Amino acid sequence: MNSFDFYSPTYFIFGKDRECEVGAYIRKFGGSRVMLVSYGGNIMAELMGRVRSSLAKEGLEVTELSGVKPNPRSGLVYEGIELCRKNKVDFLLAVGGGSVIDTAKAVAMGTVYDGDFWDFFSGKAQLTKALPIGTIQTLAGTGSEGSPDAIITNEKTMDKSAAGNDCIRPRFSVMNPALTQTLPPFQTACGVTDIISHALERYFTNTPDVELTDRLLEGVVLTMLHEGRRVMENPANYEARANIMWAGMVVHNDIMGVGRQQDWNSHHLEHVMSSLYDCAHGAGIAVIMPAWMEYCVKHHDPMRMAGLASRVFGCEMDYADPARTAMDGVRAFRVFLKSIGMPLNFAGVGADPKDIEKLVEMNHVGSGKTKGFVELDAAAIREIYELAANCEM
Repeated sequence: MNSFDFYSPTYFIFGKDRECEVGAYIRKFGGSRVMLVSYGGNIMAELMGRVRSSLAKEGLEVTELSGVKPNPRSGLVYEGIELCRKNKVDFLLAVGGGSVIDTAKAVAMGTVYDGDFWDFFSGKAQLTKALPIGTIQTLAGTGSEGSPDAIITNEKTMDKSAAGNDCIRPRFSVMNPALTQTLPPFQTACGVTDIISHALERYFTNTPDVELTDRLLEGVVLTMLHEGRRVMENPANYEARANIMWAGMVVHNDIMGVGRQQDWNSHHLEHVMSSLYDCAHGAGIAVIMPAWMEYCVKHHDPMRMAGLASRVFGCEMDYADPARTAMDGVRAFRVFLKSIGMPLNFAGVGADPKDIEKLVEMNHVGSGKTKGFVELDAAAIREIYELAANCEM
């Protein structure tokens, strides 16, 4: 196990109707002039009414920023920064899923920075401070409610990039599983898929002797296989929703990633795809991650995938040919994804195989290689996209 520092200060408020207490928590964490960040429209009118009532009860001044879209864009971030400065906002409250939370995080970091907030996402500046934020989560999956990261798409360049620091971990997050019960099945399945990917991107590691986090990560995946099926059968199942929501947080606040090398290449390959096609992140992950796993079986340490296949997907271990067991695991993963309504190939997310070279170029590896469980050069990235494009399951 590698050495590490770990700090996760978010205060979690979990359970039914807890959003009605949000005003008091903003006061508790020092807020008085609040920016309310949301999707807007009639998507969550009743919830937003309860939130506004709670803020009014505490006498908080409120500015609103609405219009967040999936794969959140830089334009709304710039608008939010201007509003925050104009109204002297000292606390941001994100009400929504990962796109809303990440937008709020980007606004929080940009408001107190003299330059362009995109400097943090392009690597030109180091993030060290931000306005405090809180969240009310309405979609389980991204883990942004407990993580130190945000992902935004630059509308000028269409680069989809991440920035992170503990200063943008939410001060508190309200987690009411009942708020996810009315989600369309596709969005629920996307969240389950994203949670599994957050576990697997940590699970696939070259770091030896990480037994504890291996078992924790396998437990999250097993839980998602079970609860994912249950919630698709009965969307109103509160207990299934509760397990999914809490799993999404614990797997992505990085308590299961400490002390081990991680591999986020699948996420980056998907971010390029969703930047180009504006597809749902979870759907893109369902297409890319099994293809990446298939590549790893062929080119690097099939035993790692075989162990997952045996322990989590119930595949029979073939010690003479672990690659066979590993591929059985990849197929079992795809069977599960298909069972919850996820796409498995380019056609399912509206991607065009003719664009593979463009996708490879958008990964910006040039003649170099990415880091991770397996290093990827342009040829490897091309092969993974081709595997994803041509999956016939």
